[in-house]
Amino acid sequence: MAPSDTNFRFYKKNMQSIAVLLPLLPGADISKEPRDGIMIYSFATPQSRSIFREVHQSKTHSLLIAGGPHPSARPEETLRYFDYVVVGEGEETLPELVDVLKNGGDVSSVKGIAYKENDKIVFTGKRDDIDLDRYPAFDPDIMHSTIEITRGCPFNCAYCSTPQLFGHRMRHRSIDVISKYAQYLGDVRFTSPNAFAYGSDGIHPRIEKIESLLHALSGSRIFFGTFPSEVRPEFINDRTLELVSDYCANTTINMGGQSGSQKMLDRIARGHTVEDIITGAEKCLKHGFTPVVDFIFGLPYETEEDQLDTLKLIKWLTAKGGKVHSHYFMPLPGTPFENLAPSPLSKQVEKVIGKLALHGKATGVWSKA
Repeated sequence: MAPSDTNFRFYKKNMQSIAVLLPLLPGADISKEPRDGIMIYSFATPQSRSIFREVHQSKTHSLLIAGGPHPSARPEETLRYFDYVVVGEGEETLPELVDVLKNGGDVSSVKGIAYKENDKIVFTGKRDDIDLDRYPAFDPDIMHSTIEITRGCPFNCAYCSTPQLFGHRMRHRSIDVISKYAQYLGDVRFTSPNAFAYGSDGIHPRIEKIESLLHALSGSRIFFGTFPSEVRPEFINDRTLELVSDYCANTTINMGGQSGSQKMLDRIARGHTVEDIITGAEKCLKHGFTPVVDFIFGLPYETEEDQLDTLKLIKWLTAKGGKVHSHYFMPLPGTPFENLAPSPLSKQVEKVIGKLALHGKATGVWSKA
């Protein structure tokens, strides 16, 4: 089987994964449809149903490999449709697996995969966390992307799969390596679970690390603390915002608030308060940034009173000049809330958020329909 027989299934939602993994498989191609040979898919839970349907209906002769958040959390389900699942990070596992498959080696020797043998699921064991500096952020000659500066999260939010996929220890790409990739980008954007935690343990900010990073990139057009590198509200402080103002092009700061009910913030183990959200938004506004705050509606155990508390905070935020990005709760595999159903949405919330959306103050999805 020649290298050209290895293909990544490309679609917009998995571009970041492909950008990271494609340079590790020289000669591999990207494809918008299934092909013969080794076919590699990376996907999250929202895409899983359509991916499974595509694979089931495909007429190709392929060895199918799946990776990403959903396959890693649900390998048994995924192996109904795929031959192999890369569990967790793929930088070391995927090239090793492809090499073994091409050369007729023993797949059981590849750590970090799941597969079926005699109708039983075999898991070959977890790999150690990778060192981000040892692997490319993207291949400058093939596909540009955001630069992933951090992996892992020390928190354990009940709805989030990041710690399950990447662990609780924050790992950071070094400034020298980030600078190397930044030179290929017109606009330099980052991927991080919390951009303002760069260089830290994820709990105690290291502002000097952020300053060193932004200073090193000062010749570039930088977007820091914007999607997909939103920040936690308790990490927002005057000094960090001064640095973003001095070095960066963005006029917004994307913040994860998630709820205006303290009871719900405690229930989902967010690790910050409603007051932190308010203070963070006020600091953003003081420094000339528009705070764009994420909220999740329909969380398990959420009452109408909780939703109205969130709505009260949203009204305050938008009246001050901030904006809202809404999500409707989706249970993700591997999370504490994976088996819980969404709570019904208050009619009043739906009405008010709909009006805010018409005026450009709210985006996203805030109801199931």
